[in-house]
Amino acid sequence: MSTVKSAPVVGAGVNRVDGPRKVSGAAPYPTDFDIPGQTYGALVQSTIAAGRIVRMDTSAAEAAPGVLAVLTHATMPGLDRGPMTDIGPSPPAPMQDDRILHHGQHIAFVVAETQERATAAARLVEVDYERTEPLLDLLDPRAPQISDPWGMDHSRGDAAALATAEITVEATYRTPDNTNNPLAPFATLAAWEGDRLTVYDTTQWPSLVRSQLAAVFKVPESAVRVLVPYVGGAFGSGLRVWPHVILTVAAARLLRRPVKLVLTRPQMFTSVGHRPGGVQWITLGATRSGELVGIDHRSISSVAMEDDDFEPFAAGSGFAYACPHVRTQDRQARLNIPDPTSMRAPGEAQGNFALESALDELSYVLGIDPLELRMRNYAEVHPQSGLPWSSNALRECYEVGAERFGWSARRPEPRSMREGNWLVGYGMAGVSYPWYATDCRAQATVRRDGSALVRSAATDIGTGTYTVMAQLSAECLGLALERVRFDLGDSDMPFAPQAGGSGLTAALGNAVFDACRRLVGLFVGLAGQDGDSPLFGASPEMVEVTEGRIHLAGRPARGESYTDILGRHGLPELTADGSSTPASQDDLGMALSGAFGAKFVEVRVDADLGLIRVARIVSAIDGGRILNEKTARSQIVGGTVGGIGMALFEDTVTDAPSGRIANGTFGDYLIPVNADIPDMDVVFVGGADRGSPIGTKGVGEIGLVGVAAAVANGVYHATGKRIRSLPLTLDGLL
Repeated sequence: MSTVKSAPVVGAGVNRVDGPRKVSGAAPYPTDFDIPGQTYGALVQSTIAAGRIVRMDTSAAEAAPGVLAVLTHATMPGLDRGPMTDIGPSPPAPMQDDRILHHGQHIAFVVAETQERATAAARLVEVDYERTEPLLDLLDPRAPQISDPWGMDHSRGDAAALATAEITVEATYRTPDNTNNPLAPFATLAAWEGDRLTVYDTTQWPSLVRSQLAAVFKVPESAVRVLVPYVGGAFGSGLRVWPHVILTVAAARLLRRPVKLVLTRPQMFTSVGHRPGGVQWITLGATRSGELVGIDHRSISSVAMEDDDFEPFAAGSGFAYACPHVRTQDRQARLNIPDPTSMRAPGEAQGNFALESALDELSYVLGIDPLELRMRNYAEVHPQSGLPWSSNALRECYEVGAERFGWSARRPEPRSMREGNWLVGYGMAGVSYPWYATDCRAQATVRRDGSALVRSAATDIGTGTYTVMAQLSAECLGLALERVRFDLGDSDMPFAPQAGGSGLTAALGNAVFDACRRLVGLFVGLAGQDGDSPLFGASPEMVEVTEGRIHLAGRPARGESYTDILGRHGLPELTADGSSTPASQDDLGMALSGAFGAKFVEVRVDADLGLIRVARIVSAIDGGRILNEKTARSQIVGGTVGGIGMALFEDTVTDAPSGRIANGTFGDYLIPVNADIPDMDVVFVGGADRGSPIGTKGVGEIGLVGVAAAVANGVYHATGKRIRSLPLTLDGLL
């Protein structure tokens, strides 16, 4: 094992290495790519939510100027559904029959010489339907239900203990559909050369797109290349290979010409998933002194008719607090809606709102400060397994966050704090996000000029992967940051998992660490067997790496540079491969923990108008070892903004009985703007996680979790009115 000592690189809040390319407009996003001779696609979508196509007339579209092809269910080649993935099944293959399962379903694909001609021709396709009544209500008894599809329901202790608890609180909470809405619309550009396929796609997982397209189109994975150097946002919507990608690739294969498709904003609401809405029922039981006795948390959420995406809302309640008797149960109802998908902090965003709101309600019944109630029920060990945490600084999050926020100034009674006409409320929530990691590979190269190139088929969705992996590589190799380049976004590079679930930094970072460690070992192996080297006889355990030189530990004069070693052996470069495989809790004897945190919010509510304003937010976060304080803070800030949207604005409205999304534009779908965002204070606490070689836990999701609950709890403190449905709107207060 090489020992690395160098000027601090990891942890420092350095600027993004890709920043200059982005601000200068030089960073190519999926919509920016073009290939000579490319054609353009346009989608035709259903205008009913349930039924079947009885007639489709494409003759006018086919005869329109510049039109090359019109694909329908009658002409589309038969395609198998993609294989199972690490995060669930693939969406069903598109346009395989005449059935309509949701409003906005892709029913035809027009390809023309220009985008304008394709779009115009798509409007000429005539369709007659046989309509049936769509299922749109989550609680409709006719909606088929699915119970615990992934085996995540949990039960421990005695469920009957709730009946004998000294104090119980029971409530129902509702969260609506939210739509991811990245700023850049999704785009796919596909080109075949014989049986080789190149795809530029908006994705958070190039390796998945490669394997899925290879399986669907029955070609070797080695014949598929997926490129995505930059992603214009995704928030989880880029974690699946969507039907429009399959259609674009199929059209390109049929025409033997490149085909490019860019979704419109309304199509983004029906084509790339959304956070599923749901209803949650919670019962909490406690002693009069505030110790939790039992938690019963049940949910039902929406899923599409033939999709299998699953978000367990209640599952997180199984490990959130020390409680002897717990039951969680998650069910799904099949509806005539577009396929849901992950949206930042999937499952936990919804489940935390219900659990942390219920705990706030319990605190008022008990007359115990909401923060104190959570402190009394802090889980010293993992509640399910009884194993010690690999790390857990949640208690420190509570303490540090409360001090920075000034929680002690809170008056306990609702409507007791006021400034002029504004009712002032303080709300808080404890937060967690489960541990996640998967296999990953990386490759590191040091060249004759002393520079390094490190590569992996990951994506940077704006989280800072380019930067933090360059930092980690520089520190592991003992090089200045400007001497290291990290490349990603190409499926031909070593396999990487998705940028999602707060798992990429740990998985990729550990693989990069391993590759760099092995590369240093190769250099030491060469020098250690070279009688002309100052490192003759050395082993990796005996050296340090600083300023581009390998030298004996504690003896900086006894060593030489990478350049010297390569030059003496006549080598242009040296390369090593690295990998990471997540450790199991059984091997470590620890419960592998995700990120933890605490959110403290000040809200102000106009006493006459019911207007809600978030005045300030403090986020105290345990994210393990922080590789770059600046980009990590940016992740928490961005997640917090998303949490404000979830709390106060976002609601994807489906019109009944048509099933049409009624607010599928940025003009109608409300999201926070600058004027809605308050002062935000972010503080990181805790230290390196023992479950990871580099000590990270990921912070991409934890920034959003808890914001909605903290805002809702603050609104109750300000007004004395409890709102149990999101978003919180003034009509609920009036």
